[in-house]
Amino acid sequence: MAGDRGGGGGGLYLVHILDQHHTVLSGCAIIVRGQPRGGPPPERQINLSNIRAGAMARRAAQSQPDAKDTPDEPWAFQAREFLRKKLIGKEVCFNVEIKTALGREYGMVYLGRDTTGENLAESLVNEGLATVRREGIRGNNPDQVRLCEMEDQSKASRKGMWSEGGGAHTIRDMKYVIENPRHFVDAMHQKPVNAIIEHVRDGSVVRALLLPDHYLVTIMLSGVKCPSFKREPDGLETPEAYAAEAKFFTESRLLQRDVQIIMESCPNQIILGTIMHPNGNITELLLKEGFARCVDWSMAVYTGGAEQLRAAEKSAKERRVRIWKDYVAPTANIDLKDRQFVAKVMQVINADAIVVKMNSGENKTVHLSSIRPPRIEGENKDKDKRFRPLYDIPYMFEAREFMRKKLIGKKVNVTVDYIRAATGAGETTPAFSERTCATVSIGGINIAEALVSKGLATIIRYRQDDDQRSSHYDELLAAEARAIKNGKGLHSKKEVPIHRVADISGETQKAKQFLPFLQRAGRSEAVVEYVFSGSRLKLYMPKETCLITFLLAGIDCPRGSRNTPGGVQTADPFSNDALVFTRDLVLQREVIGSPPGCPVPSICPILGPFNEQS
Repeated sequence: MAGDRGGGGGGLYLVHILDQHHTVLSGCAIIVRGQPRGGPPPERQINLSNIRAGAMARRAAQSQPDAKDTPDEPWAFQAREFLRKKLIGKEVCFNVEIKTALGREYGMVYLGRDTTGENLAESLVNEGLATVRREGIRGNNPDQVRLCEMEDQSKASRKGMWSEGGGAHTIRDMKYVIENPRHFVDAMHQKPVNAIIEHVRDGSVVRALLLPDHYLVTIMLSGVKCPSFKREPDGLETPEAYAAEAKFFTESRLLQRDVQIIMESCPNQIILGTIMHPNGNITELLLKEGFARCVDWSMAVYTGGAEQLRAAEKSAKERRVRIWKDYVAPTANIDLKDRQFVAKVMQVINADAIVVKMNSGENKTVHLSSIRPPRIEGENKDKDKRFRPLYDIPYMFEAREFMRKKLIGKKVNVTVDYIRAATGAGETTPAFSERTCATVSIGGINIAEALVSKGLATIIRYRQDDDQRSSHYDELLAAEARAIKNGKGLHSKKEVPIHRVADISGETQKAKQFLPFLQRAGRSEAVVEYVFSGSRLKLYMPKETCLITFLLAGIDCPRGSRNTPGGVQTADPFSNDALVFTRDLVLQREVIGSPPGCPVPSICPILGPFNEQS
């Protein structure tokens, strides 16, 4: 308790209820708590002496199939509401007069800091919302005599329960079960519904009484999750770290408050919603104070927008409060200059990885954060055919081409989101080297988001405690949802595109047969798929749908090291310089080439962008 103004069982206590946990159980019983000191303070139930109010409705125990729900007694809800509206958010003091052998306490409760405040028992009797227990009345007790006089006056004035009709109209039609929760939520059209928070299960799950129809529903806050209480096999509950504090945080602000609830979604019979109170948004407050974390699966339906929740969570992380006390940012060990930089795209390795050239001249591999490129499930069934992922995995070629056309030779903005540590190979998983995962954008367009929106990549789902993800993860999820809805790419129900590409790059006989056709065609368009050396390339020819090896006519570049029957042959001087020169100029570029014998200058068999500005 906040203070003790007397001694023994009849002492007078000052209880600060303002912004603290408090519950009005009925018209004649309340639960109070004092000011918190180092954690939630203990509860104390006080029953009002000498009066009785109607019993509130109670749902039958679910463990007893034959049990029936108990309805309100007449005027019970009105008495509870009378007290609730007077007490919630106010200070009271009370005097304990009797304490039973079972620990039940009876006393007088006054609104304010002392006994000059409003006597709540008298107010209830005066309004006809409670009756006086006359069997225990003593004529020499002025407080009890006064209660009897007030009840007589209330009867004479036909107030409350003394009015005509018996009070049947005051009994609520309580609805504990909703037959079709999804239809119920959809029918609300995300409009605010008036409600009273009746119970707080944990920081992010409450029980609410919806008005005016008296539905009693469980609401889970959209987009967040607080530490909870785990029920053990023996029935006891074990709180996770900060579970009690998070529950108290929500209780002290919302329990039995008048609020409005926006019901936003109903996945798996769970009603998700946002609770609006004039003093603030509890969802964002829980995040900001480190009592909750964002959850990806329900953030998309949050009315205020996912960015608001992420910002609140980020604030708590930066201050390392409560559940984030041991938080370390994914980029904490990366120098500021290495977190954001501009670089030139030299190669598209896959639909989620590129090679960029830094200002220092160094090449760096960057993986797009939080996306997964197209992949094939199971083993390749065609054992007689050489498996070529770029052409044989559905939508892999389309994804690579999208990135190649958008990025090759262009400067992009790179923001490193996290470094994925190297992993060893497992029984079913391959080994991965360390990866730099980043958000890559060009002209204000997030390339990962663009890929996902076209259905050319999917989103990686993380454990809730895995903070290594894209800084634009919510936008990626929204883009994937749009792609699924519109049936784009990987989410299309149409037949997947098939690329029948003839690879004659290693087939001498096929190459000889194909040469006359190329000579008749003259200049042909191609994409440089690989650079073997300064003068030896592998080309993909879209019109001819084939892969060929192409040698630059009229020149001979130094050879690199290679395996021979006699062992590894040492590389010629400057072979690597020539390889890098050609690779930087034409790798994955669209070029025009022609075979020997064509009416074009033989000194330039490949015509294309051969300068650094391209």
